[in-house]
Amino acid sequence: MAEVKEKKPHYLGHRKRLRERFLKSGGKGMEDYEILEMLLFASKPRSDVKPLAKELVSKFGNMAAVLSAPPNELGNLGGMSDGAIASLKVAREAAVRMLAADIEDKPILQSWKNVLEYCRASMSFNKTEQFRIFFLDKKNKLIADELQQEGTVDHTPIYPREVVKRALELGASSIILVHNHPSGDPTPSKADVKMTEQIVMAAASLGVEVHDHLIVAGKKHYSFTSHGLI
Repeated sequence: MAEVKEKKPHYLGHRKRLRERFLKSGGKGMEDYEILEMLLFASKPRSDVKPLAKELVSKFGNMAAVLSAPPNELGNLGGMSDGAIASLKVAREAAVRMLAADIEDKPILQSWKNVLEYCRASMSFNKTEQFRIFFLDKKNKLIADELQQEGTVDHTPIYPREVVKRALELGASSIILVHNHPSGDPTPSKADVKMTEQIVMAAASLGVEVHDHLIVAGKKHYSFTSHGLI
């Protein structure tokens, strides 16, 4: 009696073809869900992850939002194990670190595009507001990049005195303020404008310049300096 060969799962051939496409194109032209599939391969070696990857994009909107989603929200989807969540979070952290490296040891004001890309990657798709500050030396090179506060979906408590105190501790000559709007609209609120004015005044009194205050929201951003508010 002839031996019956066990049929291989269909997704194994799909994975092989997807890897070949990626290696050939470098990922160009591939859909978000396809990249997510590849990120999930290692954590889910014995299942078809295409439906899960598509569900992730459908729920969160795009790959950037998926990678930035809180672990508990990712875990609410069936099939998202701790290993799968970790795979996505590692990919996000790697991307953020690569972008952070692009603004280190360089005059930040001459690397503005890199600054925006880093801020978007690290903050734009967060579900709560975060406030970070870039502390710069006399040559506008980065001394420190610090996340100061994390608040609610529409508010982050920031105290001008603490911002200036930290700048003096680090010996910073200037700073750039950055925070995100989870709503997707980067337009500053009245509270944002007032808080910025207070920080600018407090900093100026001690010889620290505020170059800009950036608000990032999804793929959009708002610059206080470009709009004449600083």
